[in-house]
Amino acid sequence: MKGRLLDAVPLSSLTGVGAALSNKLAKINLHTVQDLLLHLPLRYEDRTHLYPIGELLPGVYATVEGEVLNCRSQSSADRRRRYISFGGRRMMTCQISDGSGILTMRFFNFNAAMKNSLATGRRVLAYGEAKRGKYGAEMIHPEYRVQGDLSTPELQETLTPVYPTTEGVKQATLRKLTDQALDLLDTCAIEELLPPELSQGMMTLPEALRTLHRPPPTLQLSDLETGQHPAQRRLILEELLAHNLSMSKGVAALALRAGAQRFHAQPLSANDALKNKLLAALPFKPTGAQARVVAEIERDMALDVPMMRLVQGDVGSGKTLVAALAALRAIAHGKQVALMAPTELLAEQHANNFRNWFAPLGIEVGWLAGKQKGKARLAQQEAIASGQVQMIVGTHAIFQEQVQFNGLALVIIDEQHRRLWRASASGVMGERPAAGLPSASVDHDRHAHPPHAGDDCVCRSRYLGDR
Repeated sequence: MKGRLLDAVPLSSLTGVGAALSNKLAKINLHTVQDLLLHLPLRYEDRTHLYPIGELLPGVYATVEGEVLNCRSQSSADRRRRYISFGGRRMMTCQISDGSGILTMRFFNFNAAMKNSLATGRRVLAYGEAKRGKYGAEMIHPEYRVQGDLSTPELQETLTPVYPTTEGVKQATLRKLTDQALDLLDTCAIEELLPPELSQGMMTLPEALRTLHRPPPTLQLSDLETGQHPAQRRLILEELLAHNLSMSKGVAALALRAGAQRFHAQPLSANDALKNKLLAALPFKPTGAQARVVAEIERDMALDVPMMRLVQGDVGSGKTLVAALAALRAIAHGKQVALMAPTELLAEQHANNFRNWFAPLGIEVGWLAGKQKGKARLAQQEAIASGQVQMIVGTHAIFQEQVQFNGLALVIIDEQHRRLWRASASGVMGERPAAGLPSASVDHDRHAHPPHAGDDCVCRSRYLGDR
């Protein structure tokens, strides 16, 4: 066994990751090095060889190299305008040639430093989509690098991954961080979930991750695009195993839904006073998908049997608002609600969001995390036990023997990371909540044990979609 597990190594330990970048990465649910390694590319670009400019075809993404012939940011026809206009837009053009043809690079966002770097005679390596322009081949805003005095161009040694990202996090940043994460695979460990009898003859998990993040140029892109590469099949098998294992844990709940009702829940009937106040205060209206999912949840909560419902959606699709509206149904009945997140950072973000929404409604939001010690922790536990706080947000620390709820009716679990999911609540909740809602699902669990995203007994709401 190598060193410590990568799911315990925070991204802040990587070079270049400060507080600002950590917050941005958290928006796409990246908190640990393991999260980053499991954040797989959406697609790949082949920047491993050069295309002759004269052979470029429209629609082809290609890497070209050429000598700068000219770089223009001023109109010779009208000196009163500093920049060339293109359809009324400010623009800079740079023409390069490799002897086989001439390529025009067009830039609509540029500065003086860019123009100065593209001086006549310099050699430039550029990558982008070829288009047919008025005067021949063009690329609009290609990525480029000035080659300096190198006699041979510096091409990529592997296919270039393109990752899912968020505002303020560039592809180059994710690639550099992933390089560091892959280096850590030599000294740290990532948990292998497949037993030897299933993984025999397959890639190891580290091998699969190295291949998918940095595919060699000899690899067939078609295999990656169809999901048929052995590295992808290795991860798919692990996902299927996790799915089937989670299904096996839902037998008791499945029996419950089939009629063997071992448990009962207090019906939480319609009481929309708090809900209507929150909706009136919002600067926007819920989407149709959000309204539909909330209606499904409220219908389940009105029954006298426990609810388990999985709500799925992209980052920014509105899962948190759905969770808040479900929480208000329970709070309106004088009950408590608990929300568990996989990390303290994410839990704290949730706590701040719920405070902003619930404070004007007279609802107190409590906060409980592992870093709380001494009097602060004791004060939160007492507030929970007395019912002073109606909404409790935290990590797995909210489901400990020392935490006594006062009428817990709804558990919301942010399932952003499958590998971080643990049955933290099992056997420590003094009374069984009426409902449960995993989210990243947002998941409202009206069951004694936390829900499993793979369970067939979990009701799945249709996808919330994206923003």
